[in-house]
Parts: sequence; C-alpha cells; structure tokens
Amino acid sequence: MSGVTELMPVATTAPDDASVPQRPTCFGDVGLATDNVAELVLKWLYTGEASGTDLAERIRLPYALLEGIIEHVRIERLVEVRSAGGTGTAGYRYGLTDGGRDRARQHFDACGYVGPAPVPLDQYLSYMGHISGSRVRIDHESVAAGLFPLVLSPQVIDQLGPAITARRALFLYGPPGNGKSVIGAGIGRVLGGDIYIPHALDIDGQVVQLFDPVTHTEVVTEEESLLIRPSDSSDQRWARIARPVITVGGELTLDMLDLAFNQTSSFYEAPVQLKANGGVLIIDDFGRQRVPPQDLLNRWIVPLEAQIDYLTLHSGRKFEIPFDVLIVFSTNLDPQSLADEAFLRRIPYKIRAKNPTYDQFCRIFAQTCSGHGIDFDPAMVEYLRQEYYVARGIEMRGCHPRDLINQVVNLCRYQNRDAAITTELLDAACSTYFVDDTERTARESAS
Repeated sequence: MSGVTELMPVATTAPDDASVPQRPTCFGDVGLATDNVAELVLKWLYTGEASGTDLAERIRLPYALLEGIIEHVRIERLVEVRSAGGTGTAGYRYGLTDGGRDRARQHFDACGYVGPAPVPLDQYLSYMGHISGSRVRIDHESVAAGLFPLVLSPQVIDQLGPAITARRALFLYGPPGNGKSVIGAGIGRVLGGDIYIPHALDIDGQVVQLFDPVTHTEVVTEEESLLIRPSDSSDQRWARIARPVITVGGELTLDMLDLAFNQTSSFYEAPVQLKANGGVLIIDDFGRQRVPPQDLLNRWIVPLEAQIDYLTLHSGRKFEIPFDVLIVFSTNLDPQSLADEAFLRRIPYKIRAKNPTYDQFCRIFAQTCSGHGIDFDPAMVEYLRQEYYVARGIEMRGCHPRDLINQVVNLCRYQNRDAAITTELLDAACSTYFVDDTERTARESAS
C-alpha cells in the first residue's frame, strides 16, 4: 500500500432529481418567518441600492416570493424606490430610507449575517435522510477506480471496500509515507457524486453558516455558467458541491467540533464534522493534535455509535444533527496506544498501510516517471535497492519514488538539462533526501 505523485480527477455525478432541493413555490416552502427575510432585504440594501432582481439573486429566493416583503418594508417607509427600469417591480431600484438604515443597523447588531436566506433545520434533516438512504453500490472495481492511480494490492482494496460501503469509521495506520492520507482523500472519490448543502441553516432564528468555500468545492454546471439561463427548478439557497473530503491535522482542537459563535458578527460557523456531512473527514497524524487523543475520542463516542451528533447554541438550546460522516483516523502510531478497547470497538475497520513490496515500488516509480515524461529504467530501481535500501538498511516507503524523482527533476532544472534518471542523479538526490547516519553507525560500531 502506498501513495503516488498525484490523483487523477474523477468525473462528478449529478444528483438524481429526488436529491435536488426543489425551488420553493410559496412562502410556506421557504420555512422562514417573513420578518427574517425582511431583515435580509434591509441588510443587503445597507450595502447599496439594488433592483428587485438583484435582491432575489442575493437572497436566493424567487422574486415572486420577495415582492410582497419588499412592498411591506416600503409601506413601513424603510425602503424607497430610487429609479425604475424594465417592466414590473422587479426592475425597480430600491434604497434604504433614514429609518431603514437605522433598522438595518439594529439587525446587524443582532446578527451580522448577510447572504443567501438560511434553510430551516428540519429541511436539512429531511434532505440528509434522503441522501443517506440512497447510496450508490460500491464494489471492488469502483473502489479500485476511485483510488487510482494508487498502487494497492487487491487484498487492501477488499479491506477498504466494506468500510466504505458501511461508512463506518476506520483506522489507517502504519509507517509514514505509505499513502494513508492520500487513501483517505481517495475514499471521497469512491463515494463519488455531488451533493447539496445549504449556504446557512436557521435554527430557532439563529444563523449557522455551513457552506465554506475553503473546504467545499462548489460545482457549477454548464447551464449555471450562462449569463442568461433557463429557469432552475432547484432551491438556490443550497450550493451544489463535490462530495466533501475535509482533512484536519495537528491544528484540531475540541472547539472545532462545536458551533463557533462569532461575538463580532453574532452568527455561528458550523463545526468541521457538520461541514463534512455526507462525505469524509480525515483526522491526519492522529495522536499529534494539541488535544489529547482520549478527549477527542470521548467527544465522538456517541456520534460514532448512533450516527447522531448534538450541538448547542449559546442560549443553551441543544439540537440533533445527523453524523453521516466517514471518519478516517490516519496515524503512524500504534492504535492501541491511542485508544482503549471500548473505543476501538466503535471503529470496526483497522487497516495497516504496509511498506510497498519491491514490485509495487517499481510500479510507483514507473508511474511517477511517466508523470514527468521521463523514460523508466528498471535498472535504476535495482540500483536504489542495492545501494541504499539493502546497503543502508532503509525501508522502502511509497512516497520515496515521488520524492526522489522530484529531486532529480529539480536538479536537472537547476543544471539546465533535460530530466532523466541516472545513477549519478539518484546519488545526488539520495544524499539530500536520506539522513546521513554514517557517523552514528561508526559510533555504534566502535562501542
């Protein structure tokens, strides 16, 4: 089992029609109080004038549902028409009155969120329940395709397959440099497809921002990229994203697993496991976080068992969310040193990332050469094996071909010559890649 230079992109799959949140046709479908939407109208206009069409695009609701709300705030003399264009009120340009600016500032003091209208929690729960019950079939071929071009034995693929099918937590453990983190990312491609997530959630009037452009990859279809496009039947408050694969490492703390309330903006940011819902959450270098492993594991005992998590608003209101996340604990430490038997039982799949065999090492080396446009010579791998791995007792790692060939390529670039693999260049790369333990070996021999 090992990693290679990079992973090839896998085409995304469009969600089936039943998995697409449907465009609201009446205000009851929106699920929000009209006052909450009116607040968004005022806060958007606080940033500058906008037409009715502009407001609909920013709030992500059909203008037909906004028209009555805009008219209401006009009657209250919070908004006024600055100019008219096109036909109908959708073309009017609106601006805030002095009273409207005062009201908008009050709303900002209460909640600074400005964005698409939030989605009620019950609608999100309904959607997650649907996609959780409509999983794609996973078999040996689909796992192998999703993990391509990783060089994995059929046995390892068949160990990963049931874990991915069950979407239960798994430990990937073993020596560093054998592709554990890359395998974790590849699992997201095995699951495949796109899903929808709300830009924000509404929970008892509190806003939780869920869509994160840093961790989510929004999928823009060809139709959506057009300046003028046919009417979309989907609810625009939801973003279509590639199935999330989120990696956290040594920076992980317990605070990241709870709602983060911003005292300045007065709204919440979703925790990392909620952002990863429907996908994969990789805990990289598990055991090296600032939070003790046992504390982290204790936090997830209930979610891993019941596939339900509980979050708490600063008001004390606790609510339930689905924990539809495949957690991958990636570590080069012994799992038994990180967790007790009771917790390991809740992680039913424990897969060791072994060092590559010589044949696998050759295949990785050949793939990496191909990726750089370099001719592959098996004699160069044999040279490495004899001169370094055997002579110096170095264990082969899946990352070595990538790292050594990258060093050779960089050296050739520095010397202004065509990239190639020679024994001299490999020696130069190995001299800076492997730690020189000559002095330590001499001291040990002397003693």
